[in-house]
Amino acid sequence: MCGAVRYRLTEEPLTLYACHCTDCQRHTGTSFALSMIVRREALQLVHGEPRAYAVAVPGPPRRGKFCGECATRLWGEPARFPHIVVLRPGTLDDTTWLDPVAHIWMRSAQPWVSVPTGALTFETQPQDPMALINLWRERRAR
Repeated sequence: MCGAVRYRLTEEPLTLYACHCTDCQRHTGTSFALSMIVRREALQLVHGEPRAYAVAVPGPPRRGKFCGECATRLWGEPARFPHIVVLRPGTLDDTTWLDPVAHIWMRSAQPWVSVPTGALTFETQPQDPMALINLWRERRAR
C-alpha cells in the first residue's frame, strides 16, 4: 500500500481463486480473500524487506510476509508446500486482469455475496489440491 516493499513475478501464477472460509473472512476483515498461488522462485523482491508474521491457529501456525511500514499482508508461506507462496493479488500494480477460476468454501460465504453466473464453486476445499491449478491451466490454454 505504501510502496516500502516492492516485488515482481517472473512467471505466470499457478492459479487464482476466491476463498470464502471464515478464517479468510477474519484475516482480511471482509467477505472473502483472493489467493494467487505462485512458485516461490517466481517471486522476486525489488525493494524493501518484508517482515514475517505467524498466526497461531489449530494445526501448524500460518506464516507469511507483510510490509513493516503499513502492515499490508503480502503473501502467505504454507508449511506443507514450501515451494509456493500464496500471494494477496490486491498488492499487484495491475489488478484489472484478475479473474478467479473458482470460489471455494461457499458454505461459509456471506449470504449477500454474488458469485458470477457460471462460476465454478466448491462448498468446502476441493478434494484434489491440483484442481484449482488445473483449472487455471485449462483457462490459459484456451
